[in-house]
Amino acid sequence: MAKMKAAVFVEPGRIVLDEKPIPEVGALDALVRITTTTICGTDVHILKGEYPVAPGLTVGHEPVGIIEKLGSAVTGYHEGQRVIAGAISPSGHSNACLAGFHSQDGPDARHGWKSIGGWKLGNTIDGCQAEYVLVPDAMANLAPVPDGLTDEQVLMCPDIMSTGFGGAERGGVRIGDTVAVFAQGPIGLCAAAGAKLAGATLVIGVDRLPARLLTAKALGIDAVVDAGTVDPVDEILRLTDGRGVDVAIEALGSQATFEACLRVLRPGGTLSSLGVYSADINVPLDAFAAGLGDLSIVTTLCPGGKERMRRLINVLAAGRVDLRPMVTHRYKLDDIEAAYELFAHQRDGVLKVAITP
Repeated sequence: MAKMKAAVFVEPGRIVLDEKPIPEVGALDALVRITTTTICGTDVHILKGEYPVAPGLTVGHEPVGIIEKLGSAVTGYHEGQRVIAGAISPSGHSNACLAGFHSQDGPDARHGWKSIGGWKLGNTIDGCQAEYVLVPDAMANLAPVPDGLTDEQVLMCPDIMSTGFGGAERGGVRIGDTVAVFAQGPIGLCAAAGAKLAGATLVIGVDRLPARLLTAKALGIDAVVDAGTVDPVDEILRLTDGRGVDVAIEALGSQATFEACLRVLRPGGTLSSLGVYSADINVPLDAFAAGLGDLSIVTTLCPGGKERMRRLINVLAAGRVDLRPMVTHRYKLDDIEAAYELFAHQRDGVLKVAITP
C-alpha cells in the first residue's frame, strides 16, 4: 500500500511526522493532494492535551490542494482541479445541516445533531497536515479556487477567515456600529476585518503584542489598544465617550478577555464569543447588570461547506480583504515539528505558518 507523510498526534506534548497509508477513496469522497496548509491554535490545544483526540490521528483542518482522485458518485468536479475545503465539513443532509447549522452536523446521530459535529478533519477523522487528505462528502465541501488567486491568498478561508467573519456575523454587526475585538491573533484579526466589511465604522483591536497591533493597523483596523500599557476597558470607554461598544468579540478564550468584553458593552449590546475555552467561564454580576442589561451572548463554530467557501473566495477575488500579511513564516512538511515548536511558543512574531510539500 502506498504511503504518505503526515503529522500525527501521539500523546499530549507530541505531534510527530510519520508515515501512513494514502487513504482509500469512498463513493462520496475526494482525495486531495495538499499544496499548502497551516497550523491552527486549536491544533496547539490538541498538542497540549487540552482538546482530546485519538492517538495516531493526522491533525490539521485547513487544506488547499489539487483533486487527486474522486469517488465514483462524485459529480461536478474533475481530477487535477484546485480546491479548498472548509475546516468544518458537513454532510449536507443531516437534520442540523437542513436547519442551517452545518457546524453542528451529526449525520450518524439518531436526531441529526451533534455539538461540534461538523468539525471532522483533524478531530474525528484524519486531517490535512499531510501529503494527502480524504475529504468526506466532497460535493458538499469542495470549493474550486480561481486561477487568479494564490494558495496563500485562500489559505485563511477554511478556518480563521470563516470563523472570524462568523464572529462578526453572529454578533449582528451593522452599518455604523462600534466593535471591540479582544485579541488580535489570527482569529481576532479576521473578526476585526469582518466587522469592517459588515459596516462597522469604528473597530477597536485589543492585544498586548506590538507586532499584532501593527498587523491590525496594516489590515485597516481603525484603532488599536495595547493592553500591556493601558487598561483596555478604560481605554475603550474613553474612545466611545463612555457609551460602550455595540458588539464585543472575544477571540482568545480566557476569563479575562471574556469579562472585559462584558464590561465594554453598552446596554443591549452583544458579546460574540469565538474563543476555545479550557476552563469554566464566570459571568460577573455587575458586568452582567444582574441579568437586566438586555445583553446577548452568542457563540460561533467556524461555518463550513462549499457555499461558505465560495463566498469567502469571492471576497478575496474582489479585493475587499487581503489576509496575506498574516502569513509570517513558511515551512516544508518535513519540518512541521519545528513549525509546531515555533507556533506553540508564539516566537518571532508568528501569526500563521504556511506548510508546503
